[in-house]
Amino acid sequence: MKDLKMFIDGKFIENKSGKWINVLNPSTEEVISRQPEGTVEDADAAVEAAAKAQVKWEKVPAIERAGYLKKIAAGIRKREKQFTDIIVREGGKTQGLANVETNFTADYIDYMAEWARRYEGEIIQSDRANENIFLFKRPIGVAAGILPWNFPFFLIARKAAPALVTGNTIVVKPSQLTPENAYVFAEVVEEAGLPAGVFNLVMGRGSVIGNALAKNPKVGIVSLTGSVEAGQQIMMAAAPNITKVSLELGGKAPAIVLPDADLDLAVKSIIDSRVDNTGQVCNNAERVYVHKSIKDAFIAKMTEGLKKVKFGDPSKDANLDMGPLVEERALKTVLAKIEHAIEQGAKLVYGGHRVGTKGYFIEPTLLIDCKQEMDIIHQETFGPVLPIVEFDNVDQVIEWANDCEYGLTSSIYTKDLDTAAKMVRSLKFGETYINRENFEAMQGFHAGWRKSGIGGADGKHGLEEYLQTQVVYYDSHYE
Repeated sequence: MKDLKMFIDGKFIENKSGKWINVLNPSTEEVISRQPEGTVEDADAAVEAAAKAQVKWEKVPAIERAGYLKKIAAGIRKREKQFTDIIVREGGKTQGLANVETNFTADYIDYMAEWARRYEGEIIQSDRANENIFLFKRPIGVAAGILPWNFPFFLIARKAAPALVTGNTIVVKPSQLTPENAYVFAEVVEEAGLPAGVFNLVMGRGSVIGNALAKNPKVGIVSLTGSVEAGQQIMMAAAPNITKVSLELGGKAPAIVLPDADLDLAVKSIIDSRVDNTGQVCNNAERVYVHKSIKDAFIAKMTEGLKKVKFGDPSKDANLDMGPLVEERALKTVLAKIEHAIEQGAKLVYGGHRVGTKGYFIEPTLLIDCKQEMDIIHQETFGPVLPIVEFDNVDQVIEWANDCEYGLTSSIYTKDLDTAAKMVRSLKFGETYINRENFEAMQGFHAGWRKSGIGGADGKHGLEEYLQTQVVYYDSHYE
């Protein structure tokens, strides 16, 4: 078992609280490491270090800041296997997905580093003679990044890379379920020679550390990926100081299968979008609307597809489609939602049960005869459960898809471009995927509507989350 350390002001520090939080392997329920239970004082110390370092960091040319990011990306690639193994062990990801996350993280950091020479301000025409109006893009200051457990490694990069390249410093708080990857990332940061205080890592409980970071007046932006409830808590903590928040929260993504859809493509894409990370991604297809004319054929293909999903302990088998759910609480919640759906009238076609007595494994699950008013259609499941609803026409399915408090992702399966265009204009979701799986690109903009979030990440617009404007009016007074 490994004892982890926090990283503050360029140093790994000993556990000052004397309290520890165990980290479990969700496949075996064994304790694999323990992390310090950080305190408000630890969070404040990290913010102080970040605030002090930011003054000098902002003055470093952006291309030089990018150089540090390139070194960090290279350091990740050198430790590719180590990070992959940690992600598998901590979070229960399959080896393939964990390796993709590791390499994508390095690629993402390189991508954000490339923005060093590309983000820019403006020169605006003045109404006055001899006056110039300059709009500068300036860093906000200290960023706080509060991470989830489902993509724990990539989310470090998603928050830290754009923050650092634009001249901010950052304090990162990993999920208490998956902290070891962040600890090793801090080792890479140290090896890269990043100036002290530019990157800081504080571990502990979200209710303590997350709250302390959000309410600290020296923090300029809080970026959180997590539940709606966590987002609400962060907003309340940030409110007294009017601190900027950027929130990626839950989702209840509809997948809409129209009569002319390629059924084989739709089934494969929806399965990939449902069992990815055992259904524990806010992008995941959470509910499927199938036109009544193709319902039977679709259900038959979907049933066969789910029967082929291979799951188990990812540390023992490299060729799996699914691992376990992340913790016992998640397993109990998903099983309860399946049971409740059946009580409300859904029919269980496949799966629906826990597998084994050790580890948090559950079968991929298919529910049919679901109705729009059922809880399984409205409440985020966060597990490999696929409820199917039959619809009659496009207008009806658009109304049902939008009948949701979330607004992160959606997907459409059709060969008719006109219908696709109509639906895109009507769907109230930040992202829509057409004839493909639910997963975003680094150059896009991952941003939810409604309770799915505020702000967003990735691409040009994600970078600008960490920038604020300064407008300068310069009158030269020359003739």
